Amino acid sequence: MPANKTYPSHKNANGEVDDEFYPLIRKYKDGRIERFMSSFVPASEDPAASRGVATRDVVVDQGTGVSVRLFLPAQAAEAGARLPLVVYVHGGSFCTESAFSRTYHRYATSLAASAGALIVSVEYRLAPEYPVPTSYDDTWAALRWVASLSDPWLAKYADPSRTFLAGDSAGGNIVYHTAVRATHDDSIMDIQGLVMVHPFFWGPERLPAEKVLDGDAMFPPVWVDKLWPFVTAGGAGNDDPRINPPDEEIALLTGRRVLVAVAEKDTLRDRGRQFVCSMRRCGWVDGSLTVVESEGEDHGFHLYAPLRATSKKLMKSIVQFINHRATLPSPAMVIPEGSAETMLGVPSRPFKDIFGYGMRMKRWSGTSFGLKVGRAKASTTSYGLPLKQARTFGDPVSAPTSVRFVMRNCF
Repeated sequence: MPANKTYPSHKNANGEVDDEFYPLIRKYKDGRIERFMSSFVPASEDPAASRGVATRDVVVDQGTGVSVRLFLPAQAAEAGARLPLVVYVHGGSFCTESAFSRTYHRYATSLAASAGALIVSVEYRLAPEYPVPTSYDDTWAALRWVASLSDPWLAKYADPSRTFLAGDSAGGNIVYHTAVRATHDDSIMDIQGLVMVHPFFWGPERLPAEKVLDGDAMFPPVWVDKLWPFVTAGGAGNDDPRINPPDEEIALLTGRRVLVAVAEKDTLRDRGRQFVCSMRRCGWVDGSLTVVESEGEDHGFHLYAPLRATSKKLMKSIVQFINHRATLPSPAMVIPEGSAETMLGVPSRPFKDIFGYGMRMKRWSGTSFGLKVGRAKASTTSYGLPLKQARTFGDPVSAPTSVRFVMRNCF
């Protein structure tokens, strides 16, 4: 696989810790970096090896080593029609995870198979070795490569008129900035849609979801406060517009449709809501803006528990968004049966930590849970994807803690 992310793991390293963002990354005063992430998975052009999805790695920038992993659903490709094209950017707080990791390989495989889409998953360089905005520049380089259609899979199977930018957490932040940048470059194909799942936005003030006890949150607010200065090598604080985008920048977005997903227990929840309200102030309406909130869930739940009902529903809403056609009814308001006030339901299936790191995110301790790099075991898991409901909501600052939200406050 392309090796632009050749950061050594110093398991059980002795030395004084300089920065601690467990369970993601630990930096020692001597400069060593210890990352806790899921193991790597090799690509395979044999669709039988991965749910009928062929995968292939490509280095898109020889100078930097920036790479992508392509996911081609064989059955959809054999049907002959051009496929939606999704440029996906992984999360990991800008400082860990990988397009080649078990976590994101499996998620992109599931998305490709479920949506019948050609996925281009970006392997960008990580902070702190490569501080932000390196991740922005690497993703931009990948998008320019995609726009060239120079790869044979892209040339043969992709439909450039249905190009989407998608990402979760830090990836949601990165694709937002990539979409803004694309509005200034005529050489980039038009972006049909933007998908941001639990996007990483922040700011110097506390919003309601951030006024929690640090022990009650997957990502404690004091932890998040330190993250942006860390990944920018001390070059920016939490008032940085890159994590607190102003309305005048949001107004530059020219994509036709946007989907924003938030989770009820996520520390970043109200930032996603605030972003939605900013979009409404900038003129985005329900026909072009889809919002999904997952009840009872925390940040990134869909990655470490893909079998839960809420994970399946979130996946299905993204699939519907990607496959939406202008001639079909708008997916912006999918009302649940019985009541428009119900958010995505509490999971009907028990927690099952498929990707192996979810419980590390849930249980904070001083114990190292670093995972060995190696080939992941094949999964026999089935990923059914039913969906009946999604939500739109209102003002992120004044919203009460119940499931009711007031849309009129956003306008």
